[in-house]
Amino acid sequence: MEKALDYLNQINLTSALDISLVTAVIYSAFILIRGTRAVQVLRGFIGLALIIALLSSLIDLPAFSWLVSTALPVLLLAIPVIFQPELRRALEQIGRTGNYLRLFRRNKENKVVSALKPACLRLSQRRHGALIIFERDTGLQEYIDTGILMNAEPSPELFLTIFNKTTELHDGAVIVRNEKLAAAACVMPLSTSSLSDRQMGLRHRAALGISEVSDAIAVVVSEETGQVSIAHNGRIIRRQDPARLDTILTAFLQNQRSNRGEKP
Repeated sequence: MEKALDYLNQINLTSALDISLVTAVIYSAFILIRGTRAVQVLRGFIGLALIIALLSSLIDLPAFSWLVSTALPVLLLAIPVIFQPELRRALEQIGRTGNYLRLFRRNKENKVVSALKPACLRLSQRRHGALIIFERDTGLQEYIDTGILMNAEPSPELFLTIFNKTTELHDGAVIVRNEKLAAAACVMPLSTSSLSDRQMGLRHRAALGISEVSDAIAVVVSEETGQVSIAHNGRIIRRQDPARLDTILTAFLQNQRSNRGEKP
């Protein structure tokens, strides 16, 4: 008890700031990997470290200690490779410091969101699958190049036509850039994360995949159930109310960069 009081008496303003910064970094790291595959990998690392520390402290194992000391540098080099998606996402978030200034800007009505709301209502009723990707700060030009270029003004009728099962464009994603439909029938990267619900198919996996490698917002209409889902930041939020889709998307897109160029 006395030692604890001694430690507390030694804490000054600099020490408190130091502890706060370390706590903020650790908390931010956990928030970043929450709900991703990195959680299981991190648990494995922590479990392995505890086992090694326990064995080293209880038993004198020279050969094992030599093996651990030799392999440790290799494991440290492997961390950036294993956590590459999470590290990339963290660096992208740091690079988006301008987004905080946009919080004070007045939000204007997004033409695509206004057109997408009635379209999703009808697509959901008809059980027509759809995948719409909203480009934000991370450029999606490489995925736009895989589809059919459009550069079209948004309208509910255009969304319904694209995702009609009889058209050639329905089996892919529409990418939205600068409040225009940049391209249709685009090929998205598929997520390797396990999906808990069997009713979530390739569209949901594609939506999750693009949200893992970029800051894009993905809207999915399920062909099986007609349910609307939104994927963002490596997570998918299911069972969204199509009647409130404009409000939900506006909340997600309120930090969207204005006046961006055609290519980042």
